[in-house]
Amino acid sequence: MFDSLINPEGSLFNDFRRMQLEMDELIANGRWPSSIRAVAQGTFPPINVGTTPDRVDVFVFVPGIDSSSLDISIQRNLLTIAGVRRLITEEGANYYRNERFDGEFRRVITLPEDVDQEHVEADYTNGVLHVVIQRREVARPKQIPVN
Repeated sequence: MFDSLINPEGSLFNDFRRMQLEMDELIANGRWPSSIRAVAQGTFPPINVGTTPDRVDVFVFVPGIDSSSLDISIQRNLLTIAGVRRLITEEGANYYRNERFDGEFRRVITLPEDVDQEHVEADYTNGVLHVVIQRREVARPKQIPVN
């Protein structure tokens, strides 16, 4: 009676495992975000944004890209980062899975209202683009001493 559960060939557990893997792949290939603040899976490049009272730090993870091919602009508190990533592939090879992004990309990040568009720096090191945008002096809180 339980031979089909124990037998590796045609096992009920193997069928369930196969279905689980197929569902995982189906969900993973879906391009919908995992939360309201997330971007769709597979969005390139991944970005981290952090703020301090003095500045906004944007980290863009773009390995394998020539820094001269990056186009960075800021207008009306929107930081735009665009570029092209070309992967080297072997001619005639069959790829059964290809998860690395290849092609043009463009990401637009909304910045806080108090950023100073005149004081922006960008540095590209080890595949990470770090953009630093200073905040305007008038927007920073002023400490008032008590006598």
